Amino acid sequence: MTTTGRAPFGTNVSASSPAMNAACELLDSLVSLGVRHVVLSPGSRSQALALAAADLERQGRISLHVRIDERVAGFMALGIGRETRVPAAVICTSGTAVANLLPATLEAFHSGVPLLLLTADRPLELRGVGANQATDQPGIFGDSVRLAVDAPTPDSESDVGDMVRLAARAFVAAAGESVQGPVHLNLPFREPLGGAIPEWFASGGRGSGEPVRQARQLIPEMPEPVTVAPGPRTVVVAGADAGSDAEVIAHQGRWPLIAEVVSGARFGRRVVNGYREALRDLDLGGRIERVIVVGHPTLARETAALLSNPDVEIIAVRGTGEPLNLNGKTVHADAVAVGAGEPDREWNSAWSRFSRAHTVDLDTSAPDLDGLQSTDPKTRLGAVRAELDAVRTPLDRVQLVAGVWRATWPHDRLMFASSRLVRVADEVLGGKRIPVHANRGLAGIDGTIATGLGIALAARATGDVGVTRILTGDLAFLHDVGALLIPAGESATRVQVVVGNDGGGTIFDGLEVAKSAGDDAMRRVQYTPQSADLAALASAYGWEHVTATTRAQLDEALTSVMTAPRIIEVPLTR
Repeated sequence: MTTTGRAPFGTNVSASSPAMNAACELLDSLVSLGVRHVVLSPGSRSQALALAAADLERQGRISLHVRIDERVAGFMALGIGRETRVPAAVICTSGTAVANLLPATLEAFHSGVPLLLLTADRPLELRGVGANQATDQPGIFGDSVRLAVDAPTPDSESDVGDMVRLAARAFVAAAGESVQGPVHLNLPFREPLGGAIPEWFASGGRGSGEPVRQARQLIPEMPEPVTVAPGPRTVVVAGADAGSDAEVIAHQGRWPLIAEVVSGARFGRRVVNGYREALRDLDLGGRIERVIVVGHPTLARETAALLSNPDVEIIAVRGTGEPLNLNGKTVHADAVAVGAGEPDREWNSAWSRFSRAHTVDLDTSAPDLDGLQSTDPKTRLGAVRAELDAVRTPLDRVQLVAGVWRATWPHDRLMFASSRLVRVADEVLGGKRIPVHANRGLAGIDGTIATGLGIALAARATGDVGVTRILTGDLAFLHDVGALLIPAGESATRVQVVVGNDGGGTIFDGLEVAKSAGDDAMRRVQYTPQSADLAALASAYGWEHVTATTRAQLDEALTSVMTAPRIIEVPLTR
């Protein structure tokens, strides 16, 4: 038999195939356009894509991440897209494998995170006839993708340009500058499903020329920003994924900044401490005439009430496929420019005074320097005892979030789960410029660890040597415990999962259900109490485990040298 290409390492295949040729053309084009991470789950129908990805890793053109659970793979790719704003490609086989990508796809759509879904499928003649592992995959993600293509089944007559054009369409749709999101390419393959890697691919690919040219033709022109001039009493609201843009707008307009802790915009002189109470204050929140919203606010009912007020002018800057329009008359903009004019000094001063008065002092262990330096032995001894008592005090939720916030710096990353702790953090933490992530598009508890690992892997690939911390409750942790499985050859030593363990879903204590449900029903169907052994889970998956019950122990666990990824368990009371 004549050899038509180079077989990938670890195989003895000598013949090429339409499936392999198409897979190589597609992946080569996506890498030429900027894809640097591929996450895959193994399967038979997707083997051509998987083997091509393995050869790209051999060439050093991508970072490859292999996960046995497609749900974990989807969220890991989501985390990579969150950190880099460049889509990672997810590869999976047909059938239920595709369905397991739905949670991450929904989150990507509602959060505006770029994501490429490459799902292998049966060819048209094997659909709807009872063939094994075949279901109706085209359109499976509904309206929650920015582009969905059921590609033609490749054969020996297929045009090379088809896959180049498909890659360009997919990349531009996922990574567009104004709106980003998930894209689904459904890729049917006929047998033979595998084959030799083509020589051109194994030698480094065709180059970026044609894919880039195709993509440039598809990129729409950016619209002009909406100019907002000083005048009406204005505040800037920064929700999840707002980033530094919200702080820039507030700074340029000299407006108060209401920044959720997950926004990545909680820093600078304009940040309002205690913003929930401020919004309830009739002299502050009650006098707001205009709101500029950046990102997706979800943490405070006071913010939702403000954005639902039809008497308030609202301008929303959103990078997702779903508009924000709670009051039915919100104006949407791809970008905002601040016009010339004088700010309302009385308005700004009132917010500044409120913010200063509502700063929360979280440094309960700050030493009494005067006492420690006193020449009076009793005074000095009292100061020493007070300091020791402070660091030995059992941790509560406030001190837990404060400790994590205190230990995290601009070279680190912080991922919040959708748990009670993120709401506590939002209420008490002050301003600090650090990269913050959270899956608040749908605010689900699923995929928290996997998303955090994706963030960590992407940050490390760019040379960032900081720590990625994932702050989660116990139920969100257990929901995604499978993400702790890290294959041999992949590393995540700079990752800490900090678990506030109160034995169940205590977030429901603060919701309406707690007022109407009986104790037995609450315990059975809302709290879902658990007594899982987190130390045993850590050991099973090869993670370090540390229990911290005091501030001193927490500080040590957060800052000490790690030789493996670490789980920090903080027992909490209800």
